[in-house]
Amino acid sequence: MKNLIKALAFGLAAIVSVSALAASGGIHLDKANNDLADKESLKNGFKTYINYCLGCHQLQYQRYNRTFTDLGIEPADGVANYMYTGEKPGDHITNTMPKKEAASWFGTAPPDLTLEARLRSPDWIYTYLRSFYMDDKRPFGVNNKVFKDVGMPHVLQDLQGVSTLVVSKELDEHGVEHEVSHVSPPMGGSLTAEEYDIVVRDLTNFLEYVGEPSKLEREAMGVNVLIFLFIFFIIAYFLKKEYWKDVH
Repeated sequence: MKNLIKALAFGLAAIVSVSALAASGGIHLDKANNDLADKESLKNGFKTYINYCLGCHQLQYQRYNRTFTDLGIEPADGVANYMYTGEKPGDHITNTMPKKEAASWFGTAPPDLTLEARLRSPDWIYTYLRSFYMDDKRPFGVNNKVFKDVGMPHVLQDLQGVSTLVVSKELDEHGVEHEVSHVSPPMGGSLTAEEYDIVVRDLTNFLEYVGEPSKLEREAMGVNVLIFLFIFFIIAYFLKKEYWKDVH
């Protein structure tokens, strides 16, 4: 039995490791350290999404009014500062970009982002948005270490600035030489590196929220259920002792 449990645990760990490696493409992912309870972070991320992402990427399974309620945004404030194209608060967060034309412009239609954080992971998004570098061979003049030959332009370039890919050679622990690469510190952006990281973290936080808006409530409910089961177990235990005391 012990060997069976060890085998199952090892197999599960291997599956998780392979899944994580596949999601990241073998690239080290920085921790986003999101906080879904931070409403100000979520509001800032929502604002960044509206200003920089919505033109290409929809949230077709998320409604404006649900977002306003969850993030603590007053409806009037939401309409004035988060809705720019005449939608109604009950509408889904969509754009008017034609998919066929978008596919010809970018090589493929920009994906809907509602479930992107669940598909890729928040750490992947956080690292991806900080890993663009200049590449004259690409249609939009940029590439990405996390997503090689990406068709997306660096829409946050004005904030972050521009980086280059630095390639060098290093010896591994066995003395074998390997090429390693990293993105140089960005230059020319309107934000410092620390400020840009906060913007990206807030955006990542918002996209994680959109992927599962009820996550905090679900987790809180799970704790309450476990507490209830624990109390019920104690009651059931003493009830069982009372019923069976004459038998024993």
